[in-house]
Amino acid sequence: MSQVLNFLQGHLLFHNFGAQNCGLSPSQLPHKSCFPNRKRVRIFLPQVNSKLVNHIEQSLPDNKAEACDRDELCSFPYVQTLSEFPKEELFRKVVMVRFDSSILLLGKKEYQSPPASALSTIKYLHDAGAKVILVGSWSRDINLGLSSAESAAEFLSSMLKLKVVPMKLVSRSTHSQMEYGENSDVLLLENLSEIKMELANCSKFAKELASGVDIFVNDAFSQSHKVLASTVGVACFCSACIAGFYFEEGLYQLKKITRTTNRPYVAIIGGRNLAGKAAALRFLASKCDALVFVGSMAFQIIHAMGVPVPVKLLELGALKEAVRIVESANSRNVPIVLPKDFWCMNDVFPEQMEIFSIDSMLDGWRPVDLGPLSLQKIIPLLSECKKILCIGPLKFSSSRQEEGGVSKLAEVLSSLIQSTCDVTFVGKMESGGLLRKSTSISVDNFVKNASVVWEFLKGKRLPGLMALDRAYPFDIKWDIAYADPMRPLVVDVGSGNGLFLFGMAKSRKDLNFLGLEINLKLVKRCLDHLHHSGMQNVYFITTNATTSFRSIVSRYPGDLVLVSIQCPNPDFNKPEHRWRMLQRSLVEAVADLLIFGGKVYLQSDIEAVALRMKKEFIEYSKGKLVLVHDPETDSVQQRGWLMENPFGVRSDWEQHVLDRGEPMYRLLLSKVEK
Repeated sequence: MSQVLNFLQGHLLFHNFGAQNCGLSPSQLPHKSCFPNRKRVRIFLPQVNSKLVNHIEQSLPDNKAEACDRDELCSFPYVQTLSEFPKEELFRKVVMVRFDSSILLLGKKEYQSPPASALSTIKYLHDAGAKVILVGSWSRDINLGLSSAESAAEFLSSMLKLKVVPMKLVSRSTHSQMEYGENSDVLLLENLSEIKMELANCSKFAKELASGVDIFVNDAFSQSHKVLASTVGVACFCSACIAGFYFEEGLYQLKKITRTTNRPYVAIIGGRNLAGKAAALRFLASKCDALVFVGSMAFQIIHAMGVPVPVKLLELGALKEAVRIVESANSRNVPIVLPKDFWCMNDVFPEQMEIFSIDSMLDGWRPVDLGPLSLQKIIPLLSECKKILCIGPLKFSSSRQEEGGVSKLAEVLSSLIQSTCDVTFVGKMESGGLLRKSTSISVDNFVKNASVVWEFLKGKRLPGLMALDRAYPFDIKWDIAYADPMRPLVVDVGSGNGLFLFGMAKSRKDLNFLGLEINLKLVKRCLDHLHHSGMQNVYFITTNATTSFRSIVSRYPGDLVLVSIQCPNPDFNKPEHRWRMLQRSLVEAVADLLIFGGKVYLQSDIEAVALRMKKEFIEYSKGKLVLVHDPETDSVQQRGWLMENPFGVRSDWEQHVLDRGEPMYRLLLSKVEK
């Protein structure tokens, strides 16, 4: 420990150690160019740690896999789930749960909720001793009797078998003063559906909403495609952000859709709006072995193949996208199966039903269901499948016909599930009716919110999911990353191309150094250099340190003695930017995990950014961190900035700024006992 204290009291401050001594020049680590392919590296040093090489290779996506599953790789960040979060850490913590109103507030339950459900999330937190606050957004369309928070609280009390008490959305300062006694097991904030600041993801509103909250649990999977203050904004202001049980189930279903190990894999596609879903359909064409169109989009594909289609059945502006989908499928030899005939309803006399083919359909009739010839074509194909994705409404439009093509198709899918075929239904698709008619179809086969899945299949990042970004990183084998994982640890947040850490690590073999960087390409380049340098006291992780710092560093077996944040992008410090790097959650984690006497080093070439970092570290550390000056030199300007870099090892951007003759604004803070 004395060695660590000496390090913290100034012996690590390399006043005369320049960047030129770090063994790695900026030219060797270019700023923005793509990481070179590992196969092209010509230098291989004999002292490379083979276990570390394997660990690095496992930490990085394989080149081939990255090329094939690029969208999948980007769409699934590392998130911590409630089942993985230490239960003992929930005791007496204020936990805000963004619940899924479309599930919890249904007036009539369509099916029995599974154990790991939205109800289970709230009960689990309550049983763990957490102080639970429910936040939601609902309309009367969900349940006509739930127009107020009072009525919703009464309904939830009956569902949860707990006392749920409504609470007005007043100043967030009341969060920290809330009393949980015999009168209330759970608090319910008033309905957020009509609050404009919620819909606009207002940072100020999100901060007030999260005031006094320790842990944020997102269990509103059906809202994960939207940017809301209660799902995205609040994640910036809580020390831990995790996924609830119901959210975890939805994420599992998304992952299951992209898996292609079970073949043949067929997508049955219903619904309309082909132009808006074109990117998703092209993605399915790249994953599936066949596309079966059973909804209104079928007419757009038929038209793209050159077959005349009644104008009333065509979508404006969809032809170009339909042609691209056909071409994408043809390029992979993926067959497209289209209906041959349709049950049609008379516009004037709805009770009249007739069967027409596409080229014999009469005016005054509209298709509502699949015809018998279509089923004869589709069913044999499905019988050979091992995996089926059924997405969108199966009928073309509503009708009173009970035993039409859709019903027969549902029966076939039910029998396929019994034969171990993996079938996933996306959307409502009369799920209640399917569940009642079949004992083999369960809720595990359904993803209720189709909008989330369509956005995901389009390759878009889901904001509600990305707000939990890297909150639970991959398991780090510290004994492989470092020769001695008990050495004191130095963490550089936003490590960039690693120039600072490589220089520090070369001179201080008695310390371990860890770089946390959100840019995957930069981390890959640093790990490649590490791979070929043989250094065993430095490592890099691709992560969003704002949410992952605590979960990563708390698992390190040694002491955290220094954290540096150098030259963060000033764009990240705009209040409206939801991905700002320096947030309360990061400051609190740093203040909690540093040993007493540990240091925080901050610097920026923009004074406003440095002042903001100073303000937030002093405010959010709650007296644990105080400003200090280097005791061995008189290097502090009148305005309180350090004149010199106390370590003598410069980051690449710091070197760039100094070469231009411009100033750097530096601060050093120390952790003290309160």
